[in-house]
Amino acid sequence: MALIKKFKVVPNLPVKLKPLLKIAYNMWWVWNFEAIELFRRLDVELWGYVSHNPIKLLGSLSQQALDDAAESESFIAHMEKVEQELDWHLSRKTWYDEQDSDFGSAGIAYFSAEFGIHESLPMYSGGLGVLAGDHLKSASELGLPLVGVGLFYRLGYFHQYLNLDGWQQESFPEIDFHNMPAHQVKDDRGEPLLISVEMAGRNVFAQIWEIKVGKIYMYMLDTNIDRNDPGDRAITDELYGGDSDMRIRQEMLLGIGGVRALRAMGKSITVFHMNEGHAAFLSLERIRMAMEEGLSFHEAIEFVSSSNVFTTHTPVPAGNDRFPHEMMDGYFGDYYRKVGLSREQFLGLGREDPEDKKEVFCMTVLALRTAAGCNGVSKLHGKVSRKMWKRM
Repeated sequence: MALIKKFKVVPNLPVKLKPLLKIAYNMWWVWNFEAIELFRRLDVELWGYVSHNPIKLLGSLSQQALDDAAESESFIAHMEKVEQELDWHLSRKTWYDEQDSDFGSAGIAYFSAEFGIHESLPMYSGGLGVLAGDHLKSASELGLPLVGVGLFYRLGYFHQYLNLDGWQQESFPEIDFHNMPAHQVKDDRGEPLLISVEMAGRNVFAQIWEIKVGKIYMYMLDTNIDRNDPGDRAITDELYGGDSDMRIRQEMLLGIGGVRALRAMGKSITVFHMNEGHAAFLSLERIRMAMEEGLSFHEAIEFVSSSNVFTTHTPVPAGNDRFPHEMMDGYFGDYYRKVGLSREQFLGLGREDPEDKKEVFCMTVLALRTAAGCNGVSKLHGKVSRKMWKRM
């Protein structure tokens, strides 16, 4: 039977409680104890059951519970206090505001395959994502003009459990985007804003979701739309899921699609920060754009590198994404011909030794080669990474 219309049934939120939505739809609450306690007060057991997701909590409470909260003077006073704290955070003068005007209106785009903002937004698997999430929270506190760019995974990262025989199993519960603090980015006509990335001769389309993290906005790309075929709709299914072919498509969407999304939204970006090599294809897109403006290939690389920053996380060679030559040909053959490069010149961008034809294409090498500033995640890690990449 054909789908006619989707709709969602939720309790009616009393007018007095409308500020709860404002608080719930800004991830600022995750680092504010008073805000967390506010949601716990509504139903502490249900709060745990919904994985501390305030939007799902508000949609799961009984109408009586909501009406009781609306008539509670102490709860209303608590809510108003939290709302005032949120308003203060969004409007206060920050560290960035107090700096020299030399910064001007510089914008920073922080690209990451995962963001660990909170457990209720399961778009992360470990330290890389937690660091990315903390980076956005810190940027909000400092008032940096930063936006996050990532992928909105339908299944996120797997959940672990033990079966009756004691063996570890994985499950991928589907994420209900309508219970997430996200809004679709729309175009001038009120339709979902779409971007496209050419992958092996076909266009893959993605919609964009916006999430507020304090003063910061995070933009997440999602290919699960009717316009794509089933294989391409699955690109944003799982974090780090699938084979190498799925991984390269995810990284093309993140790097190339992320740059195109920022451009489509009219964002003015001065600095592009790659959090790990997953986002390094953004350099190729920026090089292409610079060449369209009249720069030569070598001038474009110099320009792009001067405004790229790279953070490496992985201290072992096997942990860095590498793609075989044949796969790069399939996805980027048209690209290197259009920018006037030979196959070997292009593949050399991802080799420690550009002349070594046996080396496969490494995303970390591409990021290192196209970034003016590179860092590790600790002093010791920086030392290990310098030794690991000394050939460069």
